[in-house]
Amino acid sequence: MSINTAARRFKTTKKSVNRWIERFGKLKEVLLLYALCHKFLETLIEGDELYTKVGKNQQPSESKGWTIILMDRASRFIWELRCGKHDSSLFENAIETLVDIIEQTGDLERLTDGERRYGNRLFEICFDVIRNGSVGRPKTTRLEGVKVRIKNKGSQAHKTGPKRPKYQAPQPEHPKTRQNLENKDIHANHVEALNSSLRRRLSCYRRKTNTYAKDIRHLQRRLDAYWVLHNFVWPHFTLKEIPAVALGIIEKGLSWFELFRIPFLSPIVTQVN
Repeated sequence: MSINTAARRFKTTKKSVNRWIERFGKLKEVLLLYALCHKFLETLIEGDELYTKVGKNQQPSESKGWTIILMDRASRFIWELRCGKHDSSLFENAIETLVDIIEQTGDLERLTDGERRYGNRLFEICFDVIRNGSVGRPKTTRLEGVKVRIKNKGSQAHKTGPKRPKYQAPQPEHPKTRQNLENKDIHANHVEALNSSLRRRLSCYRRKTNTYAKDIRHLQRRLDAYWVLHNFVWPHFTLKEIPAVALGIIEKGLSWFELFRIPFLSPIVTQVN
């Protein structure tokens, strides 16, 4: 429900609801840091984007309601859930999280439906130079064990030029990387289903209502709270298991009482220290 509806239902003020969501959303930083402390042998991550309006009605290119999602396919654990304007800074923040996952993973696969910016920016941040002793500039490839695949969707691209292959690696990959990814596995169907779930659970993402977020800070606050609940509290509908448990980060899901006992440093305490 919307913030105003929640305030009426529980007979409190809108300011109180926003304050509790803000406190609850701050647990994301602590739990994400805890998740990144674990080692993973193999990870397959799907990425996609979700759009909603923020404030007044604008063109999609000017809106700050674009949401980037990075989700582990096997466990449905959401690694990144960040909103903002559709520009380079939004992609860079998501890729920084992806780089942290790469450092904890021996084999990582990244799949997306037609979005090349993730792979291009990732290639700029983390790459390897192959020096084989031959004359000329050394070949630049992805890090060993990192695979990026794109499923090109739609027919509007490259109408006048050469036709793109349906499945492709946008940049060269390390010669020692194990190429065991089948074409039938290159899709982002699971994160697409998550997008539908977000539109059902968060009123600010519903299409046929006027409950869009009024400010980007409020929207990100609700996404942070959703991240905590999805990963550590709610059992997934298909897996019948909590994503953090399926990923092996914790042995059992967290209760509301356990969540509110997790300490975190406020910005004021951090500045004083």
